[in-house]
Amino acid sequence: MADLDIQAVRSKFPALQEDQVFFDNAGGSQALGVVIEAIRDYLIKSNVQFGGGYKASQASSSRYNDGVEAGAKFLNARKDEIAYGASTTQLLRNLSFALPFQEGDEIIVSAIDHESNIAPWKDLALRLKLTLKWWKPHESSPRNLKLAPEDLKSLLSPKTRLVTCTHASNVLGTIHDVKAIADTVHTVPNALLCVDGVAYAPHRPVDVKELGVDFYVLSWYKVFGPHVAMLYGSRRAQEQMASLGHFFNPHDTLEQKISLGSGYYELVAAIPPIVAYTGPPSSTEWSSVAAQESLLQAKLLTYLNEHPKITLYGEPSADGSLRLPVISFRVDGWDSRELVETLERTTPYGFRWGAFYSNTLVRDYLGLGADGVVRVSMAHYNTVEEIEGFIEAFDKVISK
Repeated sequence: MADLDIQAVRSKFPALQEDQVFFDNAGGSQALGVVIEAIRDYLIKSNVQFGGGYKASQASSSRYNDGVEAGAKFLNARKDEIAYGASTTQLLRNLSFALPFQEGDEIIVSAIDHESNIAPWKDLALRLKLTLKWWKPHESSPRNLKLAPEDLKSLLSPKTRLVTCTHASNVLGTIHDVKAIADTVHTVPNALLCVDGVAYAPHRPVDVKELGVDFYVLSWYKVFGPHVAMLYGSRRAQEQMASLGHFFNPHDTLEQKISLGSGYYELVAAIPPIVAYTGPPSSTEWSSVAAQESLLQAKLLTYLNEHPKITLYGEPSADGSLRLPVISFRVDGWDSRELVETLERTTPYGFRWGAFYSNTLVRDYLGLGADGVVRVSMAHYNTVEEIEGFIEAFDKVISK
């Protein structure tokens, strides 16, 4: 495994040449320079409706098609299994309207997910008179909550049609064993698994075929790109879907079934340079990313775990197979908002406080108030020196 050339990596991200230190990467990563150029080039040379015979329209068609193929390559999927949308929230809502379940069918929903992977399924259950079962976290440790496949087994029945969960929590950073979950779900014929991969996809390779998932959603603006989201739906899963598209249009692909209207052309055209940078799931570059991120989180977790005034939430280990560099905590005697804003007034470090749309997790399971947690979320382009500087500044503030 080659070590990451951190300076070469950082040179590819224009925003990293500024004086801001970005520790809010779970809220949105910085964009590659080639992504910015791809969007600009599309808007200058091919900003027309695709499908026409003239030169600019042919270029538009080609660039959009390249973006769909690149998105499929990123997940080791087929082109007809990919759909783009404005956000993961919108794509999952669309998906919920394309699943024609029957009254009395059962769906199982993770209780600790981002709201985008909870709200549409609650609404679906109400709308179609389904039975909704909550998959609650394994509470062997009240601060390191995790979804366990063995807990899922007791919820499954011959009526189960859908199970939803996150690949990794956007608050806790803890990684779930999605392959084991998929294997468990598929013990029920025709049951489908929908996974929110937004927090996971920027950090580790995602091979949807190896994982065995039916649906997988991610946001490219958290994977070094623009504000556009992507949904994978297997051919098996699509056989159980209705189409939301116009009656006179084809309904053969996932995009034709749930991507409504014409949008995001210039953003989809910017996906190929991202995938060229990360590589497909089989790329060895991913191991270098994981190694760099493990260094970063080990440095911060050592400080947090050893400090008597700090309560860490999520996996305490820095093992990259167990957690991502999305780290949440609280400090005794401090309101999370006040603490973050105090540091941001006097330092270049950008990080966040709150529940991050995982309100059920933060309020009901962690038992926290409106200020939630402090979250520091890193990407592979962050440096050990940035972490050390943050720890020094942070310690000065909380030691006063």
